Amino acid sequence: MLLVLCVDLDDDLGRKTGIPTPVIGDEDVTEAAVALATADPEDSDVNVLFQGVNVHDELAAEGEAVEVAAVTGVDGPDVKANRAVGQEVDRVLAELSTGEEVSAVVITDGAQDESVLPVIRSRMPIDGMRRVVVRQAQDLESLYYTIKQVLADPETRGTILIPLGVLLLIYPLVVVANLFDVAGAAVLGILSGAVGLYSLFRGLGLEESVDGAAESVRNVLYTGRVTLVTYVVALALIVVGGVQGVDTVDTVRTALGSPLAAGTALAAFVHGFVQWLGVAGVTSSLGQITDEYLAGRFRWRYLNAPFYVASIAVVLFAVSGFFLPDAPGVTALGLSELALALAAGTLIGVLSTLAFAVAESQLPSAEPV
Repeated sequence: MLLVLCVDLDDDLGRKTGIPTPVIGDEDVTEAAVALATADPEDSDVNVLFQGVNVHDELAAEGEAVEVAAVTGVDGPDVKANRAVGQEVDRVLAELSTGEEVSAVVITDGAQDESVLPVIRSRMPIDGMRRVVVRQAQDLESLYYTIKQVLADPETRGTILIPLGVLLLIYPLVVVANLFDVAGAAVLGILSGAVGLYSLFRGLGLEESVDGAAESVRNVLYTGRVTLVTYVVALALIVVGGVQGVDTVDTVRTALGSPLAAGTALAAFVHGFVQWLGVAGVTSSLGQITDEYLAGRFRWRYLNAPFYVASIAVVLFAVSGFFLPDAPGVTALGLSELALALAAGTLIGVLSTLAFAVAESQLPSAEPV
């Protein structure tokens, strides 16, 4: 048996005529269509009902076992409306009770009503679907529904409307800037840069990373972690070290009186930079060790970190100094001094490892929480 199913997702039929739904049978559906047309001649669901009756009559004339029914949803969210339609479809199928397999031809008036198709398909096969719209307004409702859905989505709304709003503000802001003797090109450049940065931000999907970083910073602030302070100090030390490294390169270039080779320039930069880098590493590692102790996760082997950093800094400082000439601010080392520095760096790392391994085996550590 074939069921011609007229769908009114927002319940215009029930709200405007008071007719209880579902409506089953060609005569009852025709009366409902006339009542809705009388109540609101401009309602597109009138066309749906008359189209359903028309399809019913055509199929009946061909000898098809066919019935027509009108089902409605509710004037509310699509999910709630779809559920209401599903309940009315169940009632229609229960009242038919033919014992035959029922399939449907769905009649709608636009893309919004078609969102209920999966609900209907879960209850019976769908042999066809027909969308009824006024010829002069073909696809107008679909366009309206699409725009409505796009603007209802917060993420899409922000992606589209924010850049559009900034672009629309360009002209009035340039006018206002000219009134205050501010160059309009400067305003245009700032707004263009803002739109460009926003587009890159959204296009690269950085919002989750930024949100996660902000949440981590909040957690660090609220929990009173020492690493926040030590990391800031370490960053400042690294910046100072970079400046010192550049100054060392200039000093060596001045001492030699000629441009530096790439290897010599690198050695000069490392020689001036590595001292500050070592202090930054020791500072940050001490902050991390303090936080682990306060959190009850301290292990003696964690104390290896500052010694390892100091060992690496000593080795890099000595190696870079070996390749540099005598100059102000440069500690030039000979082969014997380099050997001693390498031995000292190795001993620092080895002895710290052994000492804290013994301490961890002999002394209690905090249990993880």
